[in-house]
Amino acid sequence: MDEPLTLRCLPPPVSAHGAATGAPAELADRSDPGVIDFARGILRAEGEAILGAADGLDAAFARAVRLIESCTGSVVVTGIGKAGLVARKVSATLASTGTPSHYLHPAEAMHGDLGALRRDDVLLALSQSGESEEITRLLPHITDRQIRIVALTGRSDSTLGRAAEVVVLTGKVREACRLGLAPSTSTSLLMALGDALSLVISALRQFTPEDFAARHPGGSLGRQLMPVEEAMRPLPQCRTAGAAETVREVFARPLPARRTGAVMILAAGGTLAGIFTDSDLARLFERRNDSAIDAPIGAVMTTRPTTIPAGTRLRDAVLLMELRRLSELPVVDATGRPLGLLDIVDLVGLVSPELLGLPAASPVAAA
Repeated sequence: MDEPLTLRCLPPPVSAHGAATGAPAELADRSDPGVIDFARGILRAEGEAILGAADGLDAAFARAVRLIESCTGSVVVTGIGKAGLVARKVSATLASTGTPSHYLHPAEAMHGDLGALRRDDVLLALSQSGESEEITRLLPHITDRQIRIVALTGRSDSTLGRAAEVVVLTGKVREACRLGLAPSTSTSLLMALGDALSLVISALRQFTPEDFAARHPGGSLGRQLMPVEEAMRPLPQCRTAGAAETVREVFARPLPARRTGAVMILAAGGTLAGIFTDSDLARLFERRNDSAIDAPIGAVMTTRPTTIPAGTRLRDAVLLMELRRLSELPVVDATGRPLGLLDIVDLVGLVSPELLGLPAASPVAAA
């Protein structure tokens, strides 16, 4: 086996007096401002450690990326205790961003779960000390199977470090815990490095929003990435009219099963000529423009309305509606024929409020 490559992160920040900086040792001030300052010290200690890791990245990290990217099996992530919880999250991030992965509990592996490993897998092992008993007992069985190992650990000369083909070092870490005992800074580093591995590999694989959507069909993420056709009201359930029909005739017709606040005006060829909304009708009454009620709807409709093409992701459509303060948005095909209508009423409950703050992944084609 090649000599392991190592990544050395920068040491903990050092003050002018030579002492390691970080979270305060004691909570001296128990007032609310004191509690906030204490919490800030913890966050700064963990953040400084991650920034140090960023500055210390070298060829070992790149080699870990290449090894995992070239894996033809699964990336099997393992760890115990708090590092095991981080390992589960890293495995989930890998799997959701295009790299097949699953978590292996090191203790359960010794009781049958080793059968989940294949020769073409890569083991990504997380352990700050590199000496966790459950991990060290597992390693001989991994090396016997000639499965390649990437280690995220604090020491290259640890049992885990010596067994690994690539070692990405977190280095000597001062925990943000005031006792210096509870895994905090170390687990933040492991999480950040695991995320960096996952997202770099995802970028190299040219993972797309469509790939992401395929792996997240449910929940808020799935709804954000669904095509607008899955959320719109199909054309037969929408109000439509010809431009020559009067406003009175259009609004005297029975409503669809689900009321909508807009009428789409269709040209002779079936393309969208304009839109007339309940707000437009209200403005006619406010202005006492009674004669317009019996005039052709084409004379008072909004021509060249904002539309969105079929296939657009729902999050982009909602963002467009928010930016232009629209309650209804027609969905059209490549020829300009309406396929249906997005109605804000239907999106309440379907789309989380946070969705309105998301940037569009790509420019929205709007007429």
